[in-house]
Amino acid sequence: MRLSNFADYAVVTMSAAARHCGGARTSAGELAIETGLPAPTVAKVVSKLTAAGLLRSVRGAKGGLQLARPAAAISLADIVEAVEGPIALAACIEGEDCAAHHDCRVRPHWPIVNETLRGALAGVPLTRLSQQEPA
Repeated sequence: MRLSNFADYAVVTMSAAARHCGGARTSAGELAIETGLPAPTVAKVVSKLTAAGLLRSVRGAKGGLQLARPAAAISLADIVEAVEGPIALAACIEGEDCAAHHDCRVRPHWPIVNETLRGALAGVPLTRLSQQEPA
């Protein structure tokens, strides 16, 4: 499994936003500069993350972006699901047809695989991702 570029950009953007946690609000433009990502891409990522309730946008003179929850309460799974949807390795679980659907002996096992993968991603908090060096 490989994250899409968009999911990777979301993780990078949230990590940068977390470094502002507890301090002044930031903007999509500032996050673009800090991450080196194109401003239009960061704007799209911020829009998705805001819609998912991971970022909060505050209007006004002292407005800007901030985490909607403490960084410790946001996981890698939350970020990936915000931009990619539910974590699933096999498309057939989401109701998509498969040529072997009628006689598939593996299909019943995919939910436990997906739960295990989501659990692993959920075990990585944003606080860890926003550190300079890995723990």
